This record gives sequence, structure tokens and C-alpha cells, in this order.
Amino acid sequence: MAPLLGAIEGGGTKFVLAVCDEDMKIVDRQSIPTEDGEKTLDAVIAYFDQFEDIKAMGIAMFGPIDINPESKTYGRVLDTPKRGWSGYDFMGRMKAWRDIPYYWTTDVNGAAWAEYKTGAVKENQSMVYLTIGTGVGAGIINRGHFLAGYGHPEAGHIMIQKHPKDDYKGHCPFHQDHCLEGLASGPAMAERWGMTAKELPDDHIAWEIEADYLAQAAVDFTVILRPDKIIFGGGVPHRENLLPMVRKAFADKFRNYLATPDFEDYIVPVSTGDNAGIIGCFYLAQAKLAEEE
Repeated sequence: MAPLLGAIEGGGTKFVLAVCDEDMKIVDRQSIPTEDGEKTLDAVIAYFDQFEDIKAMGIAMFGPIDINPESKTYGRVLDTPKRGWSGYDFMGRMKAWRDIPYYWTTDVNGAAWAEYKTGAVKENQSMVYLTIGTGVGAGIINRGHFLAGYGHPEAGHIMIQKHPKDDYKGHCPFHQDHCLEGLASGPAMAERWGMTAKELPDDHIAWEIEADYLAQAAVDFTVILRPDKIIFGGGVPHRENLLPMVRKAFADKFRNYLATPDFEDYIVPVSTGDNAGIIGCFYLAQAKLAEEE
């Protein structure tokens, strides 16, 4: 049989599992609901048991996770409000199943890597990929490397100034209405307005407030990291009215402080769509396999 690569995109609501061939063509793909760690991994392993010739696998997992190979808890999920996942030894379970090369990273890094390899940033060297959905996270890449130190960035929890028209108390259990995730995530929007982002009309005040928060984040990342592009993915930016508002709010806040590319080309939507995480995992698995051969 031809060698195959596996991919796991682990989200808080669902896991997407897939297998591709050596030409990066998807051979099979399946979604399963996210339960607790043990039940979910039982289903993950049952799926991949169907494929005997998987040579490497990319795993992009919701965080926070331990990505430091020198850490005693490497490969585990760290403290999370997601029931049944705190401390779960994800990589230990996978290694016990099949001892192949694994690339272990965050879900947003997986999507960011797809954009870097094949999407909106393939002609550039650096990027910030922000996902705005059930949570808020960032994948940051510079010259072919993810930004990471002691652990991966938790950029959804940067501090944000409240919009003067917003009296919402915040969704984040740690920072309430002080952080980006607490104010701008999908659940924050639904709880604040009584409607999901899909249901809110284009002329609702929600979009002015959301654009303000995302523009604040874009300004912060611009002045700190100076990326070639800022890419917005996740469910909330699916609304076509949002990014033009973010660009306008960004321009108003940035006030021509630094020379930047044209805003239409600088703040952009994800180009690899809902397949971003899986595509990224395949490329990361391929890189891991090449590294260990």
C-alpha cells in the first residue's frame, strides 16, 4: 500500500479526522463529537485502525496544551474548562496505539500552517492567524517557525479596552470582560445579544463593537510583531460585513503610525476555509516524517 498521512483536528465541539495520500489528496475524512478525553480517543483510534499504512500524523488540538518536548507534561491537555480533558495524556495514548512520528500543536497553529503553505501567506514570511469562534486563539508564524516560548501563545486573552456602548460582563471565566475572548468570541456575542453571529442582522450594533475589539487586537499584534499579514478565521468572521469594519476601525486606531501594506491586503479572511486545520496537519505530518527519516 502507498504511505498515508493522518490528521486530527481537535475542537471543543467536534474532532475532524482524515487521511491523505502522498500527493496530499484526502482519502477519507470523518467528524466525531468531542466527549471526554478517554471516550474521544477511543473513537479516534477506532477510526485510524482502518488504515494500516499511516506513516506520520499531525495533531492540532484545542488548548491550552503542553507543546514543550522538555516538559514532564508534554503532550497533555492543561487546565481547561472542558470537562474530562484537564491533564489528559493525549500523546501518551496515541504513542501507545502506534509509535509513529507525530506533530503535536494547537488547533489554531494547524490552520495557520495551511495558510502559510498554500493559502493567503504562501508568498510572505510572517503572519498572525486569529480564529474567532467558540474561543479566540492565534497562530503566529515567522520565517517558517511557530512562535512559542515556555508554551504556545494564548493570544485570545490579551487585554482589551471596553467599547463605550458595551455593558456586557464578559464570557471568559478567568478575565470576564477584560480579554479578547471574553468580549469577542462567538459565545460572548450570543450571550450578550441573545442571537448568534449567524443570526445578527448586518446593521446591528453588535458588529460595530465586534469590529472595534478585533481592530484593537490587530493593532496590538501589528506593533509587537510587524507581520506581513493578519488573517481572520473561525465562525464569526464568516460574516462578510465584518472585515471591512475591522479594517476601518484599525485605520482609525492606528492613525498611520507605521507604514503598512494596503489594508485590503493586510487584514484578510482565511483562504483555505473549513479545511484549514486538516490541510495544516497533513503538511506538519509530512515535515515531521521528513525530519525523522
